[in-house]
Amino acid sequence: MVNRKKYEWSWGRYHLSFGDKTLIMGVINVTPDSFSDGGLCYGREEAIAQGESLAAEGADILDIGGESTRPFAQPLAAGEERTRIVPVIRELAKRVRIPISVDTYKAEVAVAALDAGAALVNDISALRLDPAMTEVLRNHGVPVILMHMQGTPRDMQSRPHYGDLLTEVHAFLEERLNWAEKQGLGRDRIMIDPGIGFGKTVAHNLALLDGLDRFSTLGRPVVLGASRKRFLGAILGAEHVLEGHVRVRFDHGTRAHRLRTTAT
Repeated sequence: MVNRKKYEWSWGRYHLSFGDKTLIMGVINVTPDSFSDGGLCYGREEAIAQGESLAAEGADILDIGGESTRPFAQPLAAGEERTRIVPVIRELAKRVRIPISVDTYKAEVAVAALDAGAALVNDISALRLDPAMTEVLRNHGVPVILMHMQGTPRDMQSRPHYGDLLTEVHAFLEERLNWAEKQGLGRDRIMIDPGIGFGKTVAHNLALLDGLDRFSTLGRPVVLGASRKRFLGAILGAEHVLEGHVRVRFDHGTRAHRLRTTAT
């Protein structure tokens, strides 16, 4: 059994304890083309209602995104992304007591979301796509999630290839952690995500799950977004594996056989 390292994070009016249990992130995709819910929460009122429901059911964090990152997705203009998510974040920040994460790699979208009440940033590019994002994080003093992705959503599933998957993903995340520190971001406010489904085949995803303990050597909480990903349907022989709310788990050095994706 893995000895999980414990972390206590306090910032603003929020507090998170990592290590004693798996924390749950409720994902709200304010998009018409989400891979996981097919636009279920594209409407503003539907997205707000979903956020309240997830919080009431025990989610520890809400993650709200306005640009689909499904395979082969096209980039979205920052203005449209803001229009989709800012009203939802502003309203949910008044109604729920848990922190809200904004899923974006664009600095101007992050600023608008944080000003509206978001409390952390989930950047799938690990701070590579917008140089201004580090300044936003410094100015607001909020945590960030750095994720591994080979390529971009537009091309990441074309031909994913690795010489040594675990070594390469680990090295990428280590480099991003070190780089972020040099930019003045506190290591104690960073989470890492190996990027299940982002530039990975089914075999790659399963190898990441089996070798997840390796990332504990980086000394940061690990985010694992496995719920409703395509590889689950592939290994189960089902096109749709989960029909309930999306869940993403936070953990530190957990083994694949203890993986718990949750649906309601």
